[in-house]
Amino acid sequence: MYRTFAKHGRRLGSLTWGRGDDAMRLLVLGAGALGGYFGGRLVEAGTAEVAFLLRPARRAVLERDGLRIDSPFGAWQGPVATLAAGQARPGWDVILMSCKAYDLDDAIAAIRPAVDARTAILPVLNGLSHVDRLIAEFGPERVLGGLAKIQATLAPDGTVRQLNDWRWITFGEVGGGLSERVRAIEAAFAPARGVVAQAVPDIMARMWEKLVHLGTSAIGTVLMRANVGEVARSPGGIDFLHRMLDRNAAIASARGFPVRDAFLEEFRAVFADTGAAYATSMLRDLEAGSRIEADHILGFLLDAARAAGVPHEVHEAAWLHAKAYEQRREAGRLPAR
Repeated sequence: MYRTFAKHGRRLGSLTWGRGDDAMRLLVLGAGALGGYFGGRLVEAGTAEVAFLLRPARRAVLERDGLRIDSPFGAWQGPVATLAAGQARPGWDVILMSCKAYDLDDAIAAIRPAVDARTAILPVLNGLSHVDRLIAEFGPERVLGGLAKIQATLAPDGTVRQLNDWRWITFGEVGGGLSERVRAIEAAFAPARGVVAQAVPDIMARMWEKLVHLGTSAIGTVLMRANVGEVARSPGGIDFLHRMLDRNAAIASARGFPVRDAFLEEFRAVFADTGAAYATSMLRDLEAGSRIEADHILGFLLDAARAAGVPHEVHEAAWLHAKAYEQRREAGRLPAR
């Protein structure tokens, strides 16, 4: 069983942070594509005391086989500490939330017993609505902003498989600035192989940027049921993706978070790459007949487009497409696999 470490914290504003010379204690909710990859790389680096809070089936796999990562930056397999629901206790410096957005209610219930006055909750969920919800549940001093830029999936055999060279995790204080605690998280990740971790002073702007690119990708790949390269090779595909990128950037600007020129240039190139195999996790989930984050990405953007006065007919079509898929899935009418 994972042992409990005494904490001898020092003050960070209204927070107690750190335990002298002891390693940071980090609890990862879930060990799928994101949590398994970033948490596993920390275990491999040995710079933090890491445990995974898991559902029974995933916990059984990890206890039997260890955590396995298949990556362009090197494979790794090793034992990891795991906790089941009901075993979580206070004493964690950071809780990394890597669940799907539609599991937020269950995730909040799972981590609540582990949160104390020292805990920073770092969510890397898609979308933005979860930030306000977590602040309402745990208080503004407990919640960080975060995002992950990684193409990874959980293979049927339980291996976390990284699909390309995207390997970024970015985080910061929701209110802005660089605190001791986000710098400490950055330092813990620094030696980790295949990870670029960055603490930033403007995390909410960065999260809006991610939603701009993710929303564009999701609209294109979900509506067309094709990856970015396949859409780009189709007549008018590049212009369509660029048009949606501009509209989503206009939404972010209307919300007070103008998108950087360098970011737009980067993703114009991504969406013009006719050889790209890039596909959103939403498309992979659709193709697998799994649950999707329709409301948290497409629905959120549709509401934001309407409020901003941005043309939203395509946003509406993408959200309707995803909601109709959910209806088919609930009715058991998806094609047999």
